[in-house]
Amino acid sequence: MLTALNPFDRNQPFPDASLALDDPNGLLAVGGCLSPRRLVNAYRHGIFPWYSEDEPILWWSPNPRLVLFPEKLYVSRSLRKTLKTSEFNYTYDLCFERVMDACAEPRAYAEATWISPQIKWAYCQLHQLGLAHSFEAWREGNLVGGLYGLSLGGVFFGESMFHRTSNASKAAFAFAVGKLLQWGYRLIDCQVHTGHLASLGAEEIPRTVFIALLDDYCNLPVSASAWRKENLD
Repeated sequence: MLTALNPFDRNQPFPDASLALDDPNGLLAVGGCLSPRRLVNAYRHGIFPWYSEDEPILWWSPNPRLVLFPEKLYVSRSLRKTLKTSEFNYTYDLCFERVMDACAEPRAYAEATWISPQIKWAYCQLHQLGLAHSFEAWREGNLVGGLYGLSLGGVFFGESMFHRTSNASKAAFAFAVGKLLQWGYRLIDCQVHTGHLASLGAEEIPRTVFIALLDDYCNLPVSASAWRKENLD
C-alpha cells in the first residue's frame, strides 16, 4: 500500500524504502511537496521523485539500483578519442537552468517529458542553495550536451542528461565523472538501468546495499575546490 504524504508537512518522514512496490518497481509514496527539505530527505534515503505533469508527485526507490563508482568509469576507444580532441569544451555550473531546459526537450522515444515547470523550479532552488549542479559540453560556443543532478556529501545523484550532437552527452558525463573523482566523490547514483549508462561502467546493486552506501558516503566531506568557478576547464 502506498504512503500518502502530507503536502503541508515538510518534516513527515518517508516510509522505509523496503516497503516500495515490486510492480511498478520502486514506487513508494505519493503526494507531498518538492521543497528543498523534502527533496534532500528523499535523496538521503535513496528516494527520488518521478512523475508526469498529469500525475501527483510519485516517489520511487527501485530495486536494484544503477550506480557508477567513479573509478570504474569505462571509456571506450571511440570516446577516448573524442575526449583527447578539442571537439568539445567543458564547464560546470555555468548554465544550470539551460541544461534543465535542454533535458526537458521532447525526445524521439517519448511523448512527454517528466521535467515539468514544477520540477524545474524545485531543482533550480536546490541549485541556488549549492546542492544541485550541472555539467556542460560546448562546441563552437553552442551548448551541445550536459547533465544535472544533486550533490550530498560524497554522492552525486544524477537526474538527467541530453545531447544535441553525437557523443556530447557521453563526453560531458566522462568529464563530470573525472571531476567528481578528482573532488573525492565516492558514488554516482544513476537510478535505473539504461544501456547508455551501462556502457559507461554503471552497474546494478541491491537497494539495501545502495542505502548502506548512502549512510556511509552522504556525510563524507569532499575537496574544498569542488564546484569552485575558478577551476573551470
